[in-house]
Amino acid sequence: MSLKSRLAEDRVLVAPGVYDALTASLATDAGFEALYLSGAAIAYTRLGRPDIGLVSMTEVAETITLVRDRVATPLVVDADNGYGNALNVERTVRLFERAGASAIQLEDQSYPKRCGHLQDKTLIGQGDMVGKIKAALDARRSAETLIVARTDAVAVEGFERAIERASAYAEAGADVLFVEAPRSANQLAEVTKALGHTRPLLANMVEGGDTPLASAADLGALGFRLVIFPGGIVRALARTAQAYYGSLAKAGTNTPFADRMFDFGELNALIGTPEMLARGRAYEGAERAPAGAMEGSAQ
Repeated sequence: MSLKSRLAEDRVLVAPGVYDALTASLATDAGFEALYLSGAAIAYTRLGRPDIGLVSMTEVAETITLVRDRVATPLVVDADNGYGNALNVERTVRLFERAGASAIQLEDQSYPKRCGHLQDKTLIGQGDMVGKIKAALDARRSAETLIVARTDAVAVEGFERAIERASAYAEAGADVLFVEAPRSANQLAEVTKALGHTRPLLANMVEGGDTPLASAADLGALGFRLVIFPGGIVRALARTAQAYYGSLAKAGTNTPFADRMFDFGELNALIGTPEMLARGRAYEGAERAPAGAMEGSAQ
């Protein structure tokens, strides 16, 4: 089922954050129907830096390609502010769509951007963002590739202006609306009341961020159709890694930490090493085998 078809259903969809092929495969194995490729998570893990516009378009495109080579799960991709003006947005959409993005998220921040839950953000004009959305729609090759329009106006211009901006982005043709960082449960409810009849709505859950945490079920009951947890995996892994390195530095061995990690065989089983080696053996000596022999050996 395509992401577009899934969002048309009257039930909430959860997309956990991923940042590489391994996390994408683990999330897929856990049963998620969609994934969210987080620009912040790429910055955290690939650069060891905050989400302040340091990640490039090509770095994200490369990550999409690697994730798509590993899993077929629908992928919502964080494209920041399109990495420039409307012409940059066109190139971004073409590149990300070819790489395998199912949905491309664009925000109305200026350049360089900041994480939606950091302070001192600045925005481009509403008209300029409308132009970017139209450029994105013109650049995509398939209507199945969704354009997600995000506004960061709550923190900059206030809640009412955020609703006005999101309404304008819906009129411009955006497929999904994302009002970033509502400050209260009441504001979350007001987002769905004002915009729920226009487009599917996305809610962003950030541990320690500006928006109060809620379950996907509760957000779905409010009227949100898509709920993302973009950076949770990095926060979980960073805490585990910090504990692991501290243990190793103190003990000089992994023995004290062994019950909190996979061993060599378990990790290889998880990533499919035996199956891949078996597939490789099926091709060995292919140049000497009769034409029909390979077909039988691969079954």
